[in-house]
Amino acid sequence: MLDRKRFVTKKKEDLEPAQKEIAVAEYDGETRVAVLEKGVLQEIFVGHHDRRSIVGDIYKGRVQNVLPGMEAAFVDIGHNRNALLYVGDIFVQNQGQKGKPDITRLLRPGQSVVVQVTKDPMGGKGARLTTYISIPGRYLVLLPQSKTVGISQKLGEEERERLRKIVEEVRPKDMGLIVRTAARDAEAAELRKSLAYLTRIWRQVHRSAEKKRAPALLYQEPDLEVKVVRDIMDHTFDRVLVDSHRSFRRIKNYLKIVAPDLAGRVVRYSGETPLFEALDINRQIKEALRREVPLPSGGYIVIDTTEALTAIDVNTGKYVGDKSLEETVLRTNIEAASEVVRQLRLRDIGGIIIIDFIDMNEARNRKAVLRALNQELEKDRTKTYVVELTRLGLVEMTRKNVS
Repeated sequence: MLDRKRFVTKKKEDLEPAQKEIAVAEYDGETRVAVLEKGVLQEIFVGHHDRRSIVGDIYKGRVQNVLPGMEAAFVDIGHNRNALLYVGDIFVQNQGQKGKPDITRLLRPGQSVVVQVTKDPMGGKGARLTTYISIPGRYLVLLPQSKTVGISQKLGEEERERLRKIVEEVRPKDMGLIVRTAARDAEAAELRKSLAYLTRIWRQVHRSAEKKRAPALLYQEPDLEVKVVRDIMDHTFDRVLVDSHRSFRRIKNYLKIVAPDLAGRVVRYSGETPLFEALDINRQIKEALRREVPLPSGGYIVIDTTEALTAIDVNTGKYVGDKSLEETVLRTNIEAASEVVRQLRLRDIGGIIIIDFIDMNEARNRKAVLRALNQELEKDRTKTYVVELTRLGLVEMTRKNVS
């Protein structure tokens, strides 16, 4: 157990960075959550109090229009704009036919349907919906309509097999589960507790759906700070620093339910210097979001985003090395691999990404850079796919759009 007194702060100079930590700060109308490793900003999340994200929320909606030409339907979920539900996002029980079903056979105007939001409304577009319901917890994601069992690919094969055996014993036979990376080393009792928590939520959703008239909210995802702690925090984090009493109580109470052994790592920050200033987060945000981002040895990367893709160019800059050109290029490229992944996470870049590493003559060096890139991507919770590094130094990759 960490010493709580070690994290009580009064002045800026008293606040030493931890190995891994989460910082939660309240601003006028906003909650900001930062993830840091050794004082270096890795991810930033911002929630607006007047327009909170509805991703993950579950509604009982009413079908307004069915559009066969778009293979989609507009659904009223009680917001200003109707939400969009594509036929490929409609769960069909025991589907026998191949290919996409006819949406006019699945939905009709006026029909009630239970849906979950997968994308927030943006611009003139309404939210994006699915009827494949999933309820995430700290260790598990409950799939109430499925019987599928999935284990995080980021876990080792031996650990995945151990967890698979436990899950097959504890899961309800009529429901599916996804085991998250945070379940590493979790015991059967912990998974049972997590499952009981999620099934209670699903039963409440099911009962509400039977009683309420559409459109109606059935389940709301927790506030941003609790969601980040749920999805990210594990035993490798030293602390969660929180500058507001409200967020402090929310996080503390949540962890007391799902992970009591981590609740003691939530610390109320009471320093005179604003938390994000004390941890040097604001400066890092400004620097990190520039088009040109410096690397430790003097090189830099340039990030350009277009409608079709994001291009990232690697340059040696002022770095000249002290051995050979190949060694100089290798070091710059490996530093760039780490910074590129950090930038993808910070900026939440999705879609097609092209990384133009500096040309390397030796195949073993190209493999070393690709290996470094893949190792850094293991830290990224968002799904990615990387194509092999070419002789020209180009890497093509995709990263799932989550915003």
